[in-house]
Amino acid sequence: MGIKFEKWQGLGNDFVILKDDIATSDLAIKMCDRNFGVGADGLFCPTESKVADIGWKFFNSDGTIAQMCGNGIRCFAKFARENNFVNSDKFTVETLAGIITPKILENGNVLVDMGEAIFDSAKIPVCTDNPLNFEVQGFRATAISMGNPHCVIYTDEDSEMLARTKGADIEKDAIFPQKTNVEFVNVISQNRIKMNVWERGCGITLACGTGACASVVAGVKKGLINNVCDVVLPGGVLNIEYTDSNHVFMSGPAKKVFFGEFQA
Repeated sequence: MGIKFEKWQGLGNDFVILKDDIATSDLAIKMCDRNFGVGADGLFCPTESKVADIGWKFFNSDGTIAQMCGNGIRCFAKFARENNFVNSDKFTVETLAGIITPKILENGNVLVDMGEAIFDSAKIPVCTDNPLNFEVQGFRATAISMGNPHCVIYTDEDSEMLARTKGADIEKDAIFPQKTNVEFVNVISQNRIKMNVWERGCGITLACGTGACASVVAGVKKGLINNVCDVVLPGGVLNIEYTDSNHVFMSGPAKKVFFGEFQA
């Protein structure tokens, strides 16, 4: 008997979603393998929740637990609605980063209240007294948590090249006790930025929703961009709004690719 799954992607950031609450670290490693498994950046499944309409359990492709995933939560929202795990287009999801509220829009995109940006060094976590402006591996950086840690670096250099050549070292730098996601960002205009990412536990990916949120927050704090901004990623474009209440809203697509049965 195989394991039934669906494959989803949000801007090319791809995920295996299980219908039953059986996700484990070992299973994530097996199913996310792009040669011997289904192939994905992460694996998750729905769970029951006492504090939200539904919960989820999420693992990165290397088997580590992820507190939150912006592209993943959009995919999860449409998966949960299509499979009748919830009965409304707007609902709450219990995550390790807190309660997240996605809303499926009429055009098929998903709008997500990602919660508040976190600047407390201990909560990010990052070992610096000034997370908004510090040095790591020779770069000036901003550390922000969107439920998971991010190191945002605005640069005039090639952001794709930097993500590929510098991302892994910064991810594992001792200044980040739980490692970190790393975003290299180029400003196109005050309403548009280009971002390339090295994701903690995954490496190079085509998109990172929480990273897009963190990049816009960092850019606003630095006075480089407006609070409503399009983020151009290798896999497509996300729209991010950073509000006066410190909440961050993300909207973008999520699509089912295929479904099947994995022979574990």
